[in-house]
Amino acid sequence: MPETFVLLHGSWHGGWAWEPAAWCLRELGHAAYAPTYPGHSPGAPRAGVTHDDYVAAVTRFIEGRDLRDVVLVGHSFGGSVVSRVSQVIPGRLKRLVFHTAFVVEDGTSVNDNLAPDQTVLFAQSAQASPDNTVECPWPVFRDLFIQDASPQDARSVWERLVPQPFQPWDARLDLAEFYRAGLPRSYIAVRDDRALPEGAWHPGMSARLGEFKLVEMDGSHEVMFTRPAELARKLVEASHD
Repeated sequence: MPETFVLLHGSWHGGWAWEPAAWCLRELGHAAYAPTYPGHSPGAPRAGVTHDDYVAAVTRFIEGRDLRDVVLVGHSFGGSVVSRVSQVIPGRLKRLVFHTAFVVEDGTSVNDNLAPDQTVLFAQSAQASPDNTVECPWPVFRDLFIQDASPQDARSVWERLVPQPFQPWDARLDLAEFYRAGLPRSYIAVRDDRALPEGAWHPGMSARLGEFKLVEMDGSHEVMFTRPAELARKLVEASHD
């Protein structure tokens, strides 16, 4: 049965990051959309961008296209957006899929899930920037995010990243309804994801979902670039019980 996927990106990225996997999903007969958050397009203004802006933009995207029975997928930071969007338009959603993604506890922030020294460094970087943003260092991206790509391919992706607005990371999120609601949930765990310490994604994040379907695959945090066809198949697997 054809599914309708809306694919939400992580920090520093844009909807373009999902396009290889989205193309593979379309080849499998599904509809796939990959919106970009405010402030994540090249040259877009980023000062003052908030987590609320992300949620509003995704909600408008889905409502504006009258999409229904949506499988809403979030990668990495995008998991926090999935959780909040599910509270706004639950009637349009069929399932929530967290792809090596943050599952944030009610009343906490994405930052609360990072090591304290990282949070301090990110806050200092944001304060030193002209627009309260944080850039992704090349060595971090190469070694911890996309270590399974060639240096040339990894560099080509890194060069497309944009500075990440800090406020969406630091915002404390009201997720009470997300934890009360009954939308089906899946978690795609990537075995060699080094973006967080071992076990932080799964079972650390995934366990917060309560009852969920677990789908596993090999690769790095950025398998949408290094294994897009396999990821597309895993998304289809995750989209149903």
